[in-house]
Amino acid sequence: MPGSDPHLLLVPGLGLTAAAWEPTVRELVRRGVDPARVTVMPMQGYGQPLDPADSTVPRDAARRLLDTAVRPDREYVLVGHSCSSQIVAHAAALAPERVVGLVLVGPTQDPRAAAWPRLAGRWIANLGRETPRQLPSLLRQYRRTTVRSIFRTMDTARHDRIDETLADVRCPVLVVRGVHDRIAPDDWCRALGPSVTLSGGAHMVPITDGALLAAEVLRHPALAAPSGRVPRP
Repeated sequence: MPGSDPHLLLVPGLGLTAAAWEPTVRELVRRGVDPARVTVMPMQGYGQPLDPADSTVPRDAARRLLDTAVRPDREYVLVGHSCSSQIVAHAAALAPERVVGLVLVGPTQDPRAAAWPRLAGRWIANLGRETPRQLPSLLRQYRRTTVRSIFRTMDTARHDRIDETLADVRCPVLVVRGVHDRIAPDDWCRALGPSVTLSGGAHMVPITDGALLAAEVLRHPALAAPSGRVPRP
């Protein structure tokens, strides 16, 4: 594999579009990351509506991600948010020769909250911790993905065990969460791997706390000052 800087491939969370990563991408670029090396990849259920024949199984989505966005002649750090953390984890397990790092932001699915009542309870608890200013953007993104696609995708994702998937991942993993995240609690994130809690934000930190999140992404071992480059503070 080439020894140049890895490419960053970011996948939006459930129901979210590429717009959800814009604040973080802007900050990554401001800190010195070549924009040509950053790609945001919406997927079915994650920024794109599902067709009836589309599989919602995270492992199947990971195969689609590898087929459509991951070139065989490049190395990648994959960044997932919320449910898309499950997709990038599967992708890393399936393609260890191409995926050299994982960043999981507010990862799901904690098996303690796999049942709909507990899952809904966590989402409701998290709502009170989110900033209201993101609501118009979220509504536009959810409308683009469609409510039907979101619930169909979530119904499958809630049974997918990312903790078991990560047992087959060989690259370094970094877990990041917002300090007020009620969907991805601290003990769950620490159980998945090296974990950082941001000083602000809740579950939607790619939108609300892009600067804090970008700084942590760049501390991933596969990205920290590659090829002698020192990210700008």
